[in-house]
Amino acid sequence: MLTGHPLLLYILVCVSSVLAASSPSTRSFENSAIVRTFELGGSLVHVTTTYAIKALESGAKTYTLALSSEERRKASWLEVKVKGQEDTLPIVEHIVGSNKPYHLIDVKLPKALPVNGTLNIVLETIQTHATEPWPAKAAQTEEQAVKFTTDLFVVSPYSTAVQRTKLRTLSPRIITYTIPENLDQFTSEATASKSSATVTYGPYNNIPPSTNTAFYSKHQMPVTIHYNHDHPILEILTYDRSAEISHWGANLNIEDKIHLFNAGPELKGHFSRIQHQMQAFYGKPPPHVLPAMNLDLPPNVRNVYYYDLIGNVSTSRLRVAPPVPKGSPVMKHSALELRPRYPIMGGWNYTFTLGWDAPLGDSVAWDAKNGKYIAEIPVMLSFPGAVVNDARINVILPEGATDIEVSVPYPAVENTISTHTTYLDSTGRPKFTFIYKNLTTKHIANIYVTYKVSSSAHLKKPLVVATAFFSVFTIALITRRIDLTIHPKKKAK
Repeated sequence: MLTGHPLLLYILVCVSSVLAASSPSTRSFENSAIVRTFELGGSLVHVTTTYAIKALESGAKTYTLALSSEERRKASWLEVKVKGQEDTLPIVEHIVGSNKPYHLIDVKLPKALPVNGTLNIVLETIQTHATEPWPAKAAQTEEQAVKFTTDLFVVSPYSTAVQRTKLRTLSPRIITYTIPENLDQFTSEATASKSSATVTYGPYNNIPPSTNTAFYSKHQMPVTIHYNHDHPILEILTYDRSAEISHWGANLNIEDKIHLFNAGPELKGHFSRIQHQMQAFYGKPPPHVLPAMNLDLPPNVRNVYYYDLIGNVSTSRLRVAPPVPKGSPVMKHSALELRPRYPIMGGWNYTFTLGWDAPLGDSVAWDAKNGKYIAEIPVMLSFPGAVVNDARINVILPEGATDIEVSVPYPAVENTISTHTTYLDSTGRPKFTFIYKNLTTKHIANIYVTYKVSSSAHLKKPLVVATAFFSVFTIALITRRIDLTIHPKKKAK
């Protein structure tokens, strides 16, 4: 029985409740096996972790995952599924103190498991800015090497019978990797092994619950892999998209302002155009040089333009795909090959603007039941292997749009509503701005906007045009009747 001051008792009860809410019971589940796989790239690292779980209590319906704080900070995309199924499972992230080296995530299982019931769940994350070029500088003829570091053990609030960690690279040319020591408690075999382009850590057996300071201080350790990477490491520092809907022109105009950065090793020495052409001729371009990019644009685009800070860039090719019927499962894209004015070396920037027009009917539909238009606006283009650090998506609706509803595929860091005024506008157009950070190819989705445009709003544009034309005509008519001739001054008699 507790005795003492009532306020002290109250504080102890509250602290105990918080700890119970943030610390899952280690007796609810156990992990039969955990397999974590890193697909190592340049700017992005795809991590897949499969948990074979077993319920120790009847009615267990919430499983708790654990990530290191550093891994959660780098994970810009995260989802949990049952292995072999498409639907994602709902998750709730815990608020863990800043002094904790791990992050907890509650996963709601599709159904409660009985005692000894089993299930395989898969956690997928995309880590951004997780690798670094090493060495940090490379000459034009040298190769590109990358270094990646992660924790050895997959932490979990439950005991684990066996676990493995695999690190896969695109090239089998792995320079070095960490070989852990002092792991006799968990394995009697080799602690790490390499096979072609894969380094495997484990199997490690009989791992106790590891979301505690004691395990971290005694057993957890970093492992590093140093490998050759044969593709440019790209980052989009800023991505500014403006999508403008025009009903009078039956047109959707999209314009992207892109600040591209080659995050590979910085160029050591001077750039040689002759050396670059010789490497291209022999089919051995350096991996840290970007000579061109291939982008997928929507089908049926027109009036495509591409220019940089100097002006129009003509070294590009476009193959336009025909329109795709609505509801068709076949996805077609217009292929655009962009070739900058100069090859982009490591540490170099390139800023350019890309825009196009598309028929409005391909992106906007009419809902006769609700009397509303439904617009489908893609968030961004696909930049394979690249991360978009900061993105600003602007959706500009027709003048006079009302009853506006917006549905975003994922929450924005910030969103604002303003008025955009362009030529021949009277009151301006509604403009929605969404701010995002660390976008990847997994974030390619659509923003849906529903709105109404009344008949009077449709007539506003021709009235403004007619008023402007009539005003110019009136001013011209008045000007013709004004005598601006300079008459000579009459002499006095």
